[in-house]
Amino acid sequence: MVSIPIWKNIIDLRLEVSSTMAGSDDATIPHWYAPERPPISIRDGDGVTVTDDEGTQYLDFLSQLYCVNAGHGNRAIVDAMTEQLERVQYVSPSKRTPVRAELADRLVDVAPDPLSDVVFSVTGSEANELAIQFAREYTGASKILTRYQSYHGSTYAAGALTGDPETRNAVESHAATTGVVKFLPPLTHRSPFEAETPEELAEQAANHLEYVIRNEGPDSVAAILTEPIGGTSGAYTAPPGYFERVRELCDEYDVLLISDEVIAGFGRCGEWFGIDTEGVEPDMMTFAKAVTSGYAPLAGVLARPEITHSLREDGFPIGQTFGGHPVACAAGNAALEAYEDGLIENVRAVEPTFESALAALEDEHEAVGTVRGRGFHWAVEFTDPETGEPFMNPWVEDGHNPVVDVLGEAADRGVLLGGGRPKTQIVLSPPLVADEDDVTTAVDAVSEAIAAVFD
Repeated sequence: MVSIPIWKNIIDLRLEVSSTMAGSDDATIPHWYAPERPPISIRDGDGVTVTDDEGTQYLDFLSQLYCVNAGHGNRAIVDAMTEQLERVQYVSPSKRTPVRAELADRLVDVAPDPLSDVVFSVTGSEANELAIQFAREYTGASKILTRYQSYHGSTYAAGALTGDPETRNAVESHAATTGVVKFLPPLTHRSPFEAETPEELAEQAANHLEYVIRNEGPDSVAAILTEPIGGTSGAYTAPPGYFERVRELCDEYDVLLISDEVIAGFGRCGEWFGIDTEGVEPDMMTFAKAVTSGYAPLAGVLARPEITHSLREDGFPIGQTFGGHPVACAAGNAALEAYEDGLIENVRAVEPTFESALAALEDEHEAVGTVRGRGFHWAVEFTDPETGEPFMNPWVEDGHNPVVDVLGEAADRGVLLGGGRPKTQIVLSPPLVADEDDVTTAVDAVSEAIAAVFD
C-alpha cells in the first residue's frame, strides 16, 4: 500500500521543518520568533525564578513580558482561579457576575479619582483600541496623537498607534489604519530638542506637542495616547513638568489624555499606576497583563463617567467573547490584594539599591551610555564612547548587534533580560517580589555580560 510511505514523508517533512525552529519538535511558532536566537523552554517558575527543561534556573528580570508582577507560583492567585473554576468557569461579557463586578470596583478604588467606569477586554492592544474608539465617539474628532518610539500593540489599530517602526511597518505592510499622528517624545538622551536642562526639555517638548495639535487642527484631535514611562522603548521618564503641561494642553484644546498603563501599571513604577508618579489625572487609562500578574489574559479601560455616559444611556453594541473572563477576574482580585499587601512598598524599598547598582555600570563600562528608569523598570543603553551613538541601530542598519550578545551572555549567567525597542539597550523589569539580593545578583551578572561583550 502506498498510504503509509506518503504519510511518513509528510511527517518526516514536518519534523524536518520543526527541527529548524529552535531545535524544537513541536508545531509552535513563537511570537517575535528569530531563527538565529532559539528560545529557551520554561517548565517551572517560583517567585523571581524560572526553570528550563534542563533544570537550569534563571532570575526572570523581565517578568516574562513585563507582567508577572506578583511573581511566579503565587498560591493565592492560583487558589482564587481554582475556586472560580469550581463555581462557574465562564460568564458571557454581556451578563453580570460577582467576580467581575468586584474587580471593577477594586480597580476604581486604586485608580486616579476621576476614573469611575471600567470596560473589560482581553489584551492591551484591544484595550487601546477601545479607548480610542471611546475618545472619538465622545469628542466627535478622529485623530489620535501618539509618540514616536512608543508601543501600544500589534493589531491593526493598535499597530498604527505604535511608534516603533519595526512593529508598525510589519502590521501595515499590506494595509494601514488612518487617523494617527506622531509627535516627538521628550527623550533625555540623544534628544531631538536642544535643551540644556530637564526643565528646558520639558518646555520644548511640550511646545512641540502644542505645535502638532495646532497644525493638525485642535478640533480634529480626539486624544493623546501616551505611556507615562516608556515601556519597551527603554524606560524613559519624562522631565519634570512635562506631563503637567501636557494636561494643560489637553484642557486648553479639549483633547483627552489617555495613559497606557499596560507596562507601567500595577506597582511597576512604585505607585499603583505610572501616571501617579507624574501627579496628573488622565481622562482614561488602559491596562492589561499585570492586572492578573500574567496568570490569565485580561485588559480594559478605566474612564471618566462623562466619557462612558453614552454607553450606559444608549448601549454598547460591540464586545469580545473573553472580555472580563471570570477566571481572569478572580486572578485580578487576588493579584490586586498582593500588590496592596506589601509588593508596591517593596518596589519603593528596593528601588534605591536597584538604581544605585545600575548607575554603577556607567562608571564600570565605557560602552554603557546611560541608565534610566523608575521603580522596577530600568533600561541600560549602549553607545560607542568615541561617538556617543549606538554601536548598531537595527531599525536603520543591518549587521551584527552586540546588544543581542549581552542578552545571551546574561542568560548564560542565569539572568533573563529584555531587549528594548530599538535593541540598542537592555531592559530590566523584575517581579515586584524581588529583594535586594536578587537585584544585586542580577546586576552583577549584567556587568559580567557587558564585560564579556565589550571589554
